[in-house]
Amino acid sequence: MLYFALPMPIAADAAHTDTPGHPVAAVQPGPDDVEPASHLAIYRTLTAIITIAPLIGLGLAGWQMWDGLLHRYDVLGFAIMYVLTGLGVTVGFHRLFTHRSFKTFPAVRFVLAVLGSAAIEGPIISWVADHRKHHTFSDRNGDPHSPHVDHGTGLRGVLRGLTHAHVGWLFIHTERGHRERYAPDLLADPVVAFVDSTFFVWAIGGLVASFGVGWAIGGSLTTGLTGLLWGGAVRMLVLHHVTYSINSLCHFFGRRSFQTGDHSRNLAWLAPLSLGEAWHNNHHAFPTSAFHGFGLRQLDISALVIRLMERLGLCWDVVRVSPERRAAKLFAG
Repeated sequence: MLYFALPMPIAADAAHTDTPGHPVAAVQPGPDDVEPASHLAIYRTLTAIITIAPLIGLGLAGWQMWDGLLHRYDVLGFAIMYVLTGLGVTVGFHRLFTHRSFKTFPAVRFVLAVLGSAAIEGPIISWVADHRKHHTFSDRNGDPHSPHVDHGTGLRGVLRGLTHAHVGWLFIHTERGHRERYAPDLLADPVVAFVDSTFFVWAIGGLVASFGVGWAIGGSLTTGLTGLLWGGAVRMLVLHHVTYSINSLCHFFGRRSFQTGDHSRNLAWLAPLSLGEAWHNNHHAFPTSAFHGFGLRQLDISALVIRLMERLGLCWDVVRVSPERRAAKLFAG
């Protein structure tokens, strides 16, 4: 069914508790659900830089394209870095570390955590805590980035809600997930805790890798710099806004296949760019599933990677949802 979701309340008892390690949602979130805000001015400044700098890079990339200076190695460098860091977020941060959709070796956990950190979407434990809190209070009070909570009504409310869910929530800390409450397993994991504490190393390392990929493909300082532009700045811009669109667009536009108690939706056109994350209603219906796309018509590149890892013996205990479970939760409207 196709929906355009106008702001509306969600039942207070519609909690998501299908993911191991998620606290059971109360009617209202308590103070211990929210990470204490510290060094807020620094975080806002860094967030602004990470948000604005890629836009400057996009301007340079546009000039390069307009002036006929764009080469195939630039596009290739963008694709390599986009896929690697994107999978670090989707397969690593999201399906492995947040929802425990499969198990793997410590070395693989380390690689996925580093690749996700190189996407520069925040330290891994904070990312996971926010996302687990989102599932616990999805589209209700306590959700860090719902477009439907306390944004007003009418067109103005819609625009305010979408802006908040897309990027506005990054600049405030009033509903960020408390790390000790929502990610105690990761705080106790030495591999993840190390990557989290050295986040800036991997963030900068991703930009250095972008330069290195450009240098390796083109063989010159110039190609290294354009690799930094396309594999670094432009890749960050696109990947960030695709991720943000899962929070905003996928809770407002698209189709609902399953009853979830929130506004999550499947947005088919966004699925390839998001490496399968845009099958968002499917995901909210079955959060622990390693596969978000159900069936051949729902392309899920992250699921294909997990299948390949499983065949190679790199992961195991992959969570699958049976056809019977899916049928029992199908939307009846």
